[in-house]
Amino acid sequence: MPCAVILTALLVERRAVRVHLSDLQEEVHPQGTIYDWGKFASPTGMWDVGIVEIGAGNPRAAMEAERAIAHFNPDVILFVGVAGGIKDVALGDVVAATKVYGYESGKANKTFETRTEIGLSAYSLEQRARIEAGKPDWLKRLSVSEPIPRVFVAPIAAGEKVIASTKSEVFQFLRSNYGDAVAVEMEGFGFLEAARANQQVSAMVIRGISDLIDNKAKVDKAGYQEIAARHASAFAFELLAKLQPNAIQIANVEKPINNASSGINIPARHCRKVFGREKLVEEVLNCLKNPEEAFILCLSGVAGYGKTEAATCVARAAIAQSVVEDVVWVTVRESELSGTFITANNSNKLFQWQELLSR
Repeated sequence: MPCAVILTALLVERRAVRVHLSDLQEEVHPQGTIYDWGKFASPTGMWDVGIVEIGAGNPRAAMEAERAIAHFNPDVILFVGVAGGIKDVALGDVVAATKVYGYESGKANKTFETRTEIGLSAYSLEQRARIEAGKPDWLKRLSVSEPIPRVFVAPIAAGEKVIASTKSEVFQFLRSNYGDAVAVEMEGFGFLEAARANQQVSAMVIRGISDLIDNKAKVDKAGYQEIAARHASAFAFELLAKLQPNAIQIANVEKPINNASSGINIPARHCRKVFGREKLVEEVLNCLKNPEEAFILCLSGVAGYGKTEAATCVARAAIAQSVVEDVVWVTVRESELSGTFITANNSNKLFQWQELLSR
């Protein structure tokens, strides 16, 4: 089953995302982060979706995105929330970010010299956003009759400041140096930086316009944070509904030409070579080769330490060195082993033991 994780900064954003899910329950990360975990039914199938509210700021967004990716190994990760409009947009419009400028980076000379950093959304999601922006389909996900919002697929800017006036130096700086950015927020750049380090995951920032910088308190009181959050969430789930991620096909694992096993369901390589884990891989292989060692081994460490990558190296090396005849990779959070078969989410039978033995 495909998996998505959605990060939000505010409670109002989290609530707007939750309404699209069923079978909601809590999942607690070993480090204490608490996720909402539910199901989203789309025409292309059922999605597992995790939601987390993280608070404001790019550093926090980067940390929580990295943690969520390591914990859930999602196909898609989105940041969904509200933003301030800089140009072209109106209250309630949606912006699917093509890129996010990290506008804080630069050199403090007599005048501030920008050294622009950019986070890019996934190409596939950008293309899907462009298609859906031209259709009315996503509006059907809005339960409240409101002025019809537009969708912009465009750049936005992210920093560490709440900008409350179009006369402020920061606003003028953005207009002068990031003229194509249509909105500004505080998490998107850090979020996309974390996603860039995990290229197996498709990432995008989707924002609803909750204010136009000036008179922020007034429009907040009028309920535009809630409206903008609803619109951003509706468009985000329309994207998910139209995606067709490759389903895991355990029974149809491709074999090398020499008929040696390539393992069953082992994750694809994310890089040509893993550095810094050679000693760990060798130690685990030696344990597997020794019949007197325990037959259950555990790799532990903080998120991002490289446990999954090391384990995939062990799996492939164990096959290549004939330590084992084959390897079956099972993601524990969504699978269960029983006496006769492997199940997914305690319901769908994926693989009969007899079918495995026949291979």
